[in-house]
Amino acid sequence: MCGIFFSLGASEHVLPQEKTATWLRNRGPDNYYSHLLKLESPRGAEVSTTTPETIYLTFISSVLALRGDHVTGQPLVDVDSNSVLCWNGEAWKINGELVDGNDTELLFQKFIEALKHHHDAGESEEVRLNSSVARLTNIISNITGPFSFVFYDGLHRRLYFSRDCLGRRSLLHRQDDYGDLRICSVSDGSPGAAFEEVETDGLHMIDLSRVTLSKNMPDETPRLSYLVEVVPWSYDSVDAPLLRNPVAPMNRTLPSTDPPSLSLSSPCVQTLEQELGRSVGIRVRNIPQLGYGSPGADAKVAVLFSGGLDCTLLARLAHDALPKDESIDLINVAFENPRVAAALKIKHEKENGAEPMPSIYESCPDRITGRAGHAELQKVCPDRVWRFVAVNVPFQEFTAHRDEVIQLMRPHNTEMDLSIACALYFASRGQGAVTTIDDGDTTTIYTTSSRVLLSGLGADELFAGYGRHGIAFARQGFQGLIDEIDLDVGRLGKRNLGRDDRVISNWGREARFPFLDEEFVSYATQTPVWERCGFGTTKAESAPNDELDRIAESLDSEKKALRLLALKLGMVQTAQEKKRAIQFGSRTAKMESGKSKGTQTI
Repeated sequence: MCGIFFSLGASEHVLPQEKTATWLRNRGPDNYYSHLLKLESPRGAEVSTTTPETIYLTFISSVLALRGDHVTGQPLVDVDSNSVLCWNGEAWKINGELVDGNDTELLFQKFIEALKHHHDAGESEEVRLNSSVARLTNIISNITGPFSFVFYDGLHRRLYFSRDCLGRRSLLHRQDDYGDLRICSVSDGSPGAAFEEVETDGLHMIDLSRVTLSKNMPDETPRLSYLVEVVPWSYDSVDAPLLRNPVAPMNRTLPSTDPPSLSLSSPCVQTLEQELGRSVGIRVRNIPQLGYGSPGADAKVAVLFSGGLDCTLLARLAHDALPKDESIDLINVAFENPRVAAALKIKHEKENGAEPMPSIYESCPDRITGRAGHAELQKVCPDRVWRFVAVNVPFQEFTAHRDEVIQLMRPHNTEMDLSIACALYFASRGQGAVTTIDDGDTTTIYTTSSRVLLSGLGADELFAGYGRHGIAFARQGFQGLIDEIDLDVGRLGKRNLGRDDRVISNWGREARFPFLDEEFVSYATQTPVWERCGFGTTKAESAPNDELDRIAESLDSEKKALRLLALKLGMVQTAQEKKRAIQFGSRTAKMESGKSKGTQTI
């Protein structure tokens, strides 16, 4: 995982603001480096002076080393072609082959080979350009994993930048009044136009040989003008240059009769275990132990842990993938919400008189389910060290960090954004209280050493976990349910993953999303909807034979396949947990005003 900054300037190298540089270093504490280029006299320059005109390219990358046996500094530069790569991502596979070692070096090598591909002597420059673009899009189309990048093709003077189609890594852009372009993993406080998310619609290209510089007076600051082209993602198998969308379209098949009941013996549950286990395994194996943390901290993997179905299931599958002697940290966050605290105090005094108040943090819904999920993991997998990290956030600490979170989450700017971002911000810091049971309970302040945080995001969208999915089915049956899920999956890349990446990565940690693995998403979207959730399925013909079958029959329809998998893996209580949004479970919602709405702009 890395931080990226690129700028295209008309009169000088444009460097990041001091705060932006700090955030970039936070994202990548292992390496920070810059590379500067000047391109003279771009073709088509419209200037009123006789001096050669220059455009200025600035590349800066920071690196969080999580792949290979050494730190690979960025930006990567190819001296022969003058090409440059700033990469922020994890290429788990390329062309279906698992990537061993450093993925950045391998991808850069492939990009350069694509540029230097042998051409026939009679080919025109336009044909050569188009063929190089086609080869680049073919490489990008065959990357499995989250990414954002900026790549400069020095042979053809073309700039490329992109995010993966699911938008799992942040990349922002802005253009000021003089046409100067900035592309960055984070926003900054520069005057002028605000940063916007780079759309997840395809590969963005600028032909720098066609950039124009114009000014009315010799001593006036020149203005840049250029065209941004987009090579779109496509499901169709058509001629390049087009990016092949790695996520398969939704299976829109409707059942001819009422589908059979989902049960522990349903083949789709076994397939789900294999597919999700594969996705988790790729993300937790072979992580270098380079982290920092408290003395004795040894975890390479941590889970953003509410005790809910999705995150607890990921923790359970991570157990199957990792050696037994590796501990796993479960990070659980709870906030002191003044409104809730006041209401609980009144209720407690009314019911219990002068008895001491219980902990405001331990009464948080996510703390209660988190403790229960931790206990169940310990029971089912007793040979693993499961370290429960209780992150308690006083209101005063929330207010001290509030402005920092608001700046990090830009361009997102609503009260709901702040509620969710604050929960992720403090959880990903990984600092909390750990209780060790020996002769007595000993509580110590602890900071996780893990640089990898597993998140259950994506499960609700794929397996019908939101209340609106049940409403859609009640109104329009399977057709309405499929339409609603398809809408959710289709807008994943346009929603909040960039915001979450900016907030989480500020602590030098990387969020990984097993439910949003391209192959897993495609498996889910191609699976009939009635094999993912329990809406519209028939009841079992006979009464359940044992307790597990009885529980399986009674499970909620939302995400029923995931619930059955949890039950199959021994997580009886987890299988029955209700869906709860992070801002309500951790109590970050309406921290300052009970009258504010989630959509209200900050």
